[in-house]
Amino acid sequence: MLKRYFPILDWSASYNRDTLTNDLVAAVIVTIMLIPQSLAYALLAGLPAEVGLYASIAPLVIYAIFGTSRTLAVGPVAVASLMTAAAVGELASQGTPEYYAAAIALAFISGLMLMVMGFLRLGFLANFLSHPVISGFITASAIIIATSQLKHIFGVNAEGHNLFELVVSLAGHASQINPFTLAIGVFATAFLFWVRGNLKPMLRKFGLGPRLSEVIAKTGPVAAVAATTAVAWGFALDAQGVKVIGEIPSRLPVPTMPAFDLELWSAIAVPALLISIVGYVETISVAQTLAAKRRQRIDPDQELVALGAANVGSAVSGGFPVTGGFSRSVVNFDAGAQTPAAGAFTAVGIAMAALFLTPLLHYLPKATLAATIIVAVLSLIDLDAIKRTWTYSKSDFAAMMATILTTLTFGVEMGITAGVGLSLFLHLYRSSRPHSAVVGQVPGTEHFRNVNRHEVVVTPEVLSVRIDESLYFANARFLEDRINDAVALDPNIEHVILMCSAVNFIDASALESLEAINERLHDANVMLHLSEVKGPVMDRLKRSHFLEDLSGRVYLTQYDAVRTISPHAAAKAMNMPRQ
Repeated sequence: MLKRYFPILDWSASYNRDTLTNDLVAAVIVTIMLIPQSLAYALLAGLPAEVGLYASIAPLVIYAIFGTSRTLAVGPVAVASLMTAAAVGELASQGTPEYYAAAIALAFISGLMLMVMGFLRLGFLANFLSHPVISGFITASAIIIATSQLKHIFGVNAEGHNLFELVVSLAGHASQINPFTLAIGVFATAFLFWVRGNLKPMLRKFGLGPRLSEVIAKTGPVAAVAATTAVAWGFALDAQGVKVIGEIPSRLPVPTMPAFDLELWSAIAVPALLISIVGYVETISVAQTLAAKRRQRIDPDQELVALGAANVGSAVSGGFPVTGGFSRSVVNFDAGAQTPAAGAFTAVGIAMAALFLTPLLHYLPKATLAATIIVAVLSLIDLDAIKRTWTYSKSDFAAMMATILTTLTFGVEMGITAGVGLSLFLHLYRSSRPHSAVVGQVPGTEHFRNVNRHEVVVTPEVLSVRIDESLYFANARFLEDRINDAVALDPNIEHVILMCSAVNFIDASALESLEAINERLHDANVMLHLSEVKGPVMDRLKRSHFLEDLSGRVYLTQYDAVRTISPHAAAKAMNMPRQ
């Protein structure tokens, strides 16, 4: 039980020197990557830059205790930062104590929600958010994030909560573009794109090993920060209108509890829930993908607890909502991290940066951090997924595009709300119209297949219907109509066999429908039979009077049913050559 809720007790028992070495190397690489990202995502959330560092310390340590993924790196991410800015921006102005307090409360409430869901083992709820919808939401959010950062690249004061507002605001301030800021922003963006795609292969050509090449390539953002900071300081570009980070306190976060303000908590409860859902979906997807590569196991419910505790820790340490980041987790994995201790070592590195490196960042141009965000989020835009979804499923494509357009038009909160609603609607719609097929016997076998897809033998007086879905309130009426219509159209039918091989559950509403079907067929002198009923389903049926009132019988297999009801037809089909 302790290992279930404290996975650290499991992996720490076999911790050794080699594991420590691998974790330390990974921590160095992730720390180098995380410092500029943390600063950038704090600004994206509308918070002081140091808050990004604070949100990257306690959550990493806490996740190392409670998390089940060996390589997940928790911290600020682009989408959660944007959602934080959207939620808190409705309640207070950026730069005010009220804004900061609301961001802290948002992380705290989000963490509590995640922990409660984890203790109640509600991790399955994330399955109701379909992949096309979440992919569309992330793509649209990435477009909004990249567009929102152009104001820092141009050096203007553009604002907006959706793509249209941002574009209009940027166009309205086009005459105010600062040439020095633009030069820095364009250089940093181009440099970071070049580093991402070309530096590592170039270093490999010069004979450097893969690990060293990886480390140097990941220092690209740090190199951009150092170079642009030196230029801004050396040429006093802040006096030329270039916006810089300014003074950052050289200290660790002071633990504090969020103020209990019922009105504030009520106002941010829904955004906190949305951030929790999106953050968890991203976290569990990354964690399971990386764990599968090493044949490791992830506990989805414990991940809820771990991510929730990390968010509570972020709030108590003066941070904002965090989640498992895809890019830094992949870097952590590729760098050779073996246990969550790598995250704890990364937290130590971030803490050292908060104590000793912040004075060096005074002249860091905001345009450089904007370039860091733009390069990071553009990789989240998956246009190929839109094409693949269109080819495979038009309904999923419609849901994806609706999510994208809603997010771009009305903002991230409306976008994810629409996405959740569409996911649930698609699930209910599809399951309310379950696939069913009239089946017949495959000649020379005891197998039964769809009459519209295979050459099969059918018996005129027997209607065999296979139901390919569990039966519950949403599709119970559909089954009634299917059987009634079929019997009404064919007066030769004397027996109806429901083939239940794909039915895993029958709820009370569906049971009433089965009872109604049985009664109506009995009145029409037609007998109802069931075949291939699974054990758990049969156990439930035995608790009711349905089996006692059933006009026909329950058969172990479909072949047994047909052979008993129409032995001549079954024997004839068995003697026919196979198709």
